[in-house]
Amino acid sequence: MIKPLVAAVALALAGSAFAQTYPTKSIRIIAPFAPGGGTDFIARVAAQKLTEALGQQVIVDNRPGAGGSLGAELGAKSPPDGYTYTLIAGSYAVNPSLYKLHFDPVTDITPVIQLSQGPFLIVCHPALPVKNIKELIALAKAKPNGLIFASSGQGSIVHLATELFADMAGVKMIHVPYKGTGPALTDTISGQTQLLWGSIATTLPQVKNGRLRSIAVSTGKRIEALPQVPTVDESGLKGYDVILWHGLIAPRGLPRPILDRVNGELNKILKQKEMQEKLSGDGVTAAGGTPEQFGALIRKDIDTWRRVVQKAGVKPE
Repeated sequence: MIKPLVAAVALALAGSAFAQTYPTKSIRIIAPFAPGGGTDFIARVAAQKLTEALGQQVIVDNRPGAGGSLGAELGAKSPPDGYTYTLIAGSYAVNPSLYKLHFDPVTDITPVIQLSQGPFLIVCHPALPVKNIKELIALAKAKPNGLIFASSGQGSIVHLATELFADMAGVKMIHVPYKGTGPALTDTISGQTQLLWGSIATTLPQVKNGRLRSIAVSTGKRIEALPQVPTVDESGLKGYDVILWHGLIAPRGLPRPILDRVNGELNKILKQKEMQEKLSGDGVTAAGGTPEQFGALIRKDIDTWRRVVQKAGVKPE
């Protein structure tokens, strides 16, 4: 019994020493979307802070395509040596239900940390005669397929979050997909469509200038930026809780000492006031936590969106 114990201690000490010398060269964070979006922004903020914390350059490599699946696959198939990570968004949990992936989104990765979290702000055109979720559901039930909601694309997380709401509320609405959040927002403001589940960063300015009306936030708890806006859950649709999130993953087999080092550094970074202010400017808050907690979130969301896709019959474009 002594020899195995000695070996285990020696291995732990060796791993600890290895983690302290890591990294010895530059690190890459794959951002599976084009430059300029929310995922790219968070990837660059994380890269800047990790560069300072680890003493090696951390670069962002944008690899857009297939709703983020191309970049995620590239990251999953990279060597698990601690020099390639992938910045994923909530859409990562949607893609397995819509696309034929060439990697397993659960078993082929190592969850590192959840970086951010935030709600959808559910907004409507001011002409729509509803001011809360109860009134919205009542109107939708009175006029089946009489309300039109916009989304950033067929099978997008915006689309599925709205389909989940409709299913839980027992209502039918018409979906109009757009190629991105910008045109979906524009047509909701103009009244071509009536409802939109949007990020705080994109919708809040339009609420403040009166072009849109806020109805609720999608998360289980109210947010500090809009304390007066209730959640969907407390407005009567119990159990509805949709979180917009970003996080960092690595290939399967990342050594635990490196995982713990990067997770620890990022948890410290996320507690910094400067980092929290940068994230709040993008309409989200810092998350943090353990790799295991992030892995559980990924698995839960994959199961949730699979059920929504199947029940609503959603097909990719």
